[in-house]
Amino acid sequence: MIISDLQALEALYDATPAPAAMVKVADRITPHYRALIEASPFVILATCGPGGLDCSPRGDALSAAVILDERTLALPDRRGNNRLDSLRNVIADPRVALLFLIPGSGTTMRVNGRAVISADPHLLERLAVEGKPPRTTLLITVEEAYFQCARAVVRSGLWDLATQGRAAGLPTPGQILAGVTAGEVGGEAYDRAWPERARASLW
Repeated sequence: MIISDLQALEALYDATPAPAAMVKVADRITPHYRALIEASPFVILATCGPGGLDCSPRGDALSAAVILDERTLALPDRRGNNRLDSLRNVIADPRVALLFLIPGSGTTMRVNGRAVISADPHLLERLAVEGKPPRTTLLITVEEAYFQCARAVVRSGLWDLATQGRAAGLPTPGQILAGVTAGEVGGEAYDRAWPERARASLW
């Protein structure tokens, strides 16, 4: 059975959210939300553009995003694959959503807002790591900020050591590339070169 209208959807659920699910939403970065964001080295950035949706991982050694004030976040665009999917989307549609993960914590942090792309040299220099500033940074005006309860993280066992063995035996990036290009790109040479390539281009 396909659910195609709100009435049918709400009939399957308790249509009244718990009070805590509603009152937690703020229009700014509160002191408690600041602590969660500053503890998160990894964030997933969602954008929307003419070509569709994009969801991109972003990370930094300490905090993935920098809080400039209670309503503004800076998300540096570190070196990557130069596809620019997220940035192209922001130019077309400034709406963004962020999901922050904190290693060892079940609590996640969500921010919805609007972004612009900044190439201000003073800001980029402030965001430099190992002397290397990002090419640009997203300046995100916060419209909604709230935490997400730990159920998904608990169910998935995301931080449990017992689940870490899932990575064993997975295809490598070189194998994946070789598979989709009939061996023209990727392969063992790609995988062998990756550690040094990553070290030289991390920031």
